[in-house]
Amino acid sequence: MAKMIVDEHFCKGCGLCVDACPKGIVELDKSRITEKGYHPAHCVDQASCIGCCSCALMCPDVAIKVWR
Repeated sequence: MAKMIVDEHFCKGCGLCVDACPKGIVELDKSRITEKGYHPAHCVDQASCIGCCSCALMCPDVAIKVWR
């Protein structure tokens, strides 16, 4: 099972990973704000992650790691 991890220190909430996810399981967390003032990305269903790394490849800040 794959696992997507977002380093919130680097995530600026641009949403590119949200658009890149083929499963539609990445969202910006509108209920939280990071210390830099952004809504961080997170995976809403880790069990559905297929480990394609599309989110990590699209991230301009290299804030996402995908473990397979």
